[in-house]
Amino acid sequence: MATKAAKQEKKKRRDQPPPALRELLRIPGDGPVDLSSYDTRAIPSGPEDKAAGLAATARLAERLAGLQDRLYAASTAGGTRRLLLVLQGMDTSGKGGTVKHVIGHFNPAGCRVRAFKTPTAEERSHPFLWRVRRALPEPGEIGIFDRSHYEDVLITRVRELVPRRDLGRRYGQINLFEQSLADTGTTVVKVFLHIGYEEQRARLLARLDNPDKHWKFSPADIADRALWPAYREAYELALERCSTDAAPWYVVPADRKWYRNWVISTLLLEHLEALDPAYPKAGFDVEGARDKLLRMP
Repeated sequence: MATKAAKQEKKKRRDQPPPALRELLRIPGDGPVDLSSYDTRAIPSGPEDKAAGLAATARLAERLAGLQDRLYAASTAGGTRRLLLVLQGMDTSGKGGTVKHVIGHFNPAGCRVRAFKTPTAEERSHPFLWRVRRALPEPGEIGIFDRSHYEDVLITRVRELVPRRDLGRRYGQINLFEQSLADTGTTVVKVFLHIGYEEQRARLLARLDNPDKHWKFSPADIADRALWPAYREAYELALERCSTDAAPWYVVPADRKWYRNWVISTLLLEHLEALDPAYPKAGFDVEGARDKLLRMP
């Protein structure tokens, strides 16, 4: 039988609010990263089943929309704050699906979405961060990257597209770049959508079994799947070397789509609430304008 002290301690833990997701899912950044130690089906916090998860995500919509509105309004009075959501993950991990659900919370007019594909000839003629700088959100905007500058230390490493010496320097360049973003008013939220090997197989098969999804499948997906260990190692290095105080990485269990969507919506909410954007005060005589309007025929 539990002692009175043990019962009190259990009640104390139960009554305490759960830790913020930005603390719970953050890569520590102080040692090697082993992705095999992260459960892709885990539910470390929040709703425990799909029905509860969908309902909880829907309840976040109004709060997220309100914070976005305040962020944009602040920029009209000179505010420089903005937010950038970076989505990375193995094929089928849900980057596109996340974009679809995240955009649903916001006014699309205040969002800037960019999906980074294979670099064009022009992009290859510039330093690797050139095309990323051109896609950054403006003050008051929320930017979403479907893939990002991290492709230049992921696929380039796995496919050996650049010399290892040059590749090694890119981690430092990325850290300096993200620090500069933080220093000039950009909150960077980097999410690794962590999907399991068998879950990826199931999702690829689902695309093959549905003619309406064939456009989303490429035979190259099978070739990339054969390189799963190499991609995992490349991700582990990127997460280890580029999780900083200015721009930490968050590992999101992505096998359950409903949970993935709730987690990312909640991460965005936590970061926007930390920014606490405010509507600017009127730069004119409000009562005088009201009086003139009421006096007009």
